[in-house]
Amino acid sequence: MMRKTDTDALCAAWRETLTQRSDDAAVLGSAGEVLRTFGQIEKEAEAIADTQLATFKPGAVLAIQIGNHPAWPAWLLACVRRGLVVLPLEGTMGPHERHAALQVCRATAVVIFRAGEIEVERGGGAFTRWDYPQPALLKLTSGTTAAPRAIRFRSEQLLADCDQICSTMGISDHDLNFGVIPVSHSYGFSNLLTPLIARGVPLVMSRDRMPRAVLDGLARTNATVFPGMPVFYQALIQMEEVPRLTKLRLCISAGAPLSLRTALKFREKFGHSIHSFYGSSECGGICYDAAATLVEQAFVGEPMDGVQLKLLEPNGASSRIRVRSAAASDGYFPEPDEERLGHGSFMPDDLLARAAGGYRVVGRISDLINVAGKKVNPAEVEAALLACKGVREAIVFGRSSSLRNEEVAACVVAETGVAE
Repeated sequence: MMRKTDTDALCAAWRETLTQRSDDAAVLGSAGEVLRTFGQIEKEAEAIADTQLATFKPGAVLAIQIGNHPAWPAWLLACVRRGLVVLPLEGTMGPHERHAALQVCRATAVVIFRAGEIEVERGGGAFTRWDYPQPALLKLTSGTTAAPRAIRFRSEQLLADCDQICSTMGISDHDLNFGVIPVSHSYGFSNLLTPLIARGVPLVMSRDRMPRAVLDGLARTNATVFPGMPVFYQALIQMEEVPRLTKLRLCISAGAPLSLRTALKFREKFGHSIHSFYGSSECGGICYDAAATLVEQAFVGEPMDGVQLKLLEPNGASSRIRVRSAAASDGYFPEPDEERLGHGSFMPDDLLARAAGGYRVVGRISDLINVAGKKVNPAEVEAALLACKGVREAIVFGRSSSLRNEEVAACVVAETGVAE
């Protein structure tokens, strides 16, 4: 059976990691126990490739839905070596949603975690013959109609994204990632899984997302890097009797906008600034707030190492952007959209504005409110409301108007005692 071990970029990077770190801890549990060394991952990957994947044809799509299981690195390596295409699925995905994803991506089987065992469940779409360079990974996303579609990545692009993240954020094999975000999600895959394989960065695999479990896990494992999301930081600032996180040196937030209020409260409570990380499933990391001065809402810093960012309307108050990066996907699957994604570039739907020392994300093209032909960005109105004394939260939206097409409306949460 053909193996890609000698030619694949991800496999080549793994060989370097294995040479240097074979006996070192690679995957830890949330109590700090070693679940896999790098050498054990290698043996596990070989066994999977020779047994459970032995009969699959190169080019077949294999979905993996095993949550944050410590076997994830081995399954990824085994699939790449067999020339299979990996389709990560989130553990919370229901049967109907999963069926639609498997059909659209033409997966021939799905790897699932059931009754304490990992099983390969056959059945699904027809075998795919790739008319363009075969991908190593399909990332699931939604199209404009909310129907699932996938994004094609070769190993070289996955490796480029990993290199850009580690270089920009200063993450090395001396760090320990705390993995509570799903590794099946683009953010978790790029910040947790590929750094382990390509850079030898060990990680804690945690399946417990309760705030107390996250805090205790960070303290017990002495994790140094926490790739989190706003929902975690919002929960953590409300907790009492928090442990000291003496080894933690880098807190990252991505996946959704982080409120400035939450970031400031977290720094006050834990003594750590949160670094905003802006990216996309289609092209990986785009911008990163390295300084984390926390003075401006929705600030995401400068473009990451190796990333070029161009404002499409440079004279406007805000603009869509064109991103060029070695990490950008080859395109969508099964239906391409080359104007938006391909040839090393991607055009997100987000609207960005220049700021001192970088950029702010101020909304999305689909969020604009059309008031008598004038486009109003709700994020800018929200920022103005949040600047008012006593306003805790604000959300702005458009509602139908017979005279002006749409009009601006807002819901506000005020501090106790604030009068209208």
